[in-house]
Amino acid sequence: MTTHTISVLAGDGIGLEVMPVAIEVLDAATRDAGVRLDWRVQDWGSDYYRAHGTMMPADAIETMAATDAIFLGAVGHPDVSDVETLWGMLIPIRRAFDQYVNLRPVRSFAGVRSSLAGDPEIDVVIVRENVEGEYSAVGGRSYQGTPHEAAYQQSLFTRHGIERIATYAVEVASGRRKHLVSATKSNGIIHTMPFWDEVVAEVVDRAGDIELESVLIDALAARAVRSPQSLDVIVASNLFGDILSDLVAGAVGSIGIAPSANLNPAGEHPSMFEPVHGSAPDIAGRGIANPVGQIWAGAMMLRHLGHPQIADQIEAAFTAVVERGEVTPDLGGTLSTREVGAAVIAELAAQRSRATGA
Repeated sequence: MTTHTISVLAGDGIGLEVMPVAIEVLDAATRDAGVRLDWRVQDWGSDYYRAHGTMMPADAIETMAATDAIFLGAVGHPDVSDVETLWGMLIPIRRAFDQYVNLRPVRSFAGVRSSLAGDPEIDVVIVRENVEGEYSAVGGRSYQGTPHEAAYQQSLFTRHGIERIATYAVEVASGRRKHLVSATKSNGIIHTMPFWDEVVAEVVDRAGDIELESVLIDALAARAVRSPQSLDVIVASNLFGDILSDLVAGAVGSIGIAPSANLNPAGEHPSMFEPVHGSAPDIAGRGIANPVGQIWAGAMMLRHLGHPQIADQIEAAFTAVVERGEVTPDLGGTLSTREVGAAVIAELAAQRSRATGA
């Protein structure tokens, strides 16, 4: 029996609803596979902030460091500033554990209508740099409260940071169509983006068998809408990757489907897995949030932990459920969050029966 200890941060809003459903699915998938998931549930998030003045306790990083992975639901509350939720929880975790890869797969599902004309088939992986770039803490404000008030924000791009994210993107592209698109804005951002272009090109040249296309971010955003089927793997800086991944995820029909992984590829620190959607306060408490993004993030976690076969089974199960139309209202269905989870568990059982001939 292999045991993995998982830090669970359900967080806020619909995170509190999709997390228990995803845990039930992952437990069902691993129950007879020689894998045990030891869930360590933490009550950190916006409610914790309102009670204690911080999103997490002072020893939170140390606590999570003793576990194998982090499973996150959603963070955000209308009564708490996004600055507090992001810089008090997500960014400290990503940076303390050097989770420099943000991996976001997006694909279409049969029977789920795209929001784009022509209902194109979409299968894209976005590899986003996750710990530097535009989301730097370097900067400040001056002359506050006067007509001359100003804010300064310093982007931070290092050769080390660009090389390693480009190298990871090349590895992903090598296992797919060997075509890599690099998001840039070197015609307008005079220092950091030409540097990004140069280093990415050097990494791709060393790989030898990857076709590189460097595309300006505005043209790439338009292309993601007009011909997403022309895209396979995208490598992007922190800001550009953040925007593109939400754009492409929304195009497949619902952002509630999409997962993401915050990876420390070498395994020196725990990686974190989460759905792309936020806390969705407008539907929180109604029991209709789509749990597929959280379930898919769980499958990504199991693959990272060394269980690709179980991950494949989970992905096949929720794909079958979604394509049968057993979905929540965001995809045009009538099922609740828990009913979708139950359908995925039933499909997992049906897969086993078919595999054994029972």
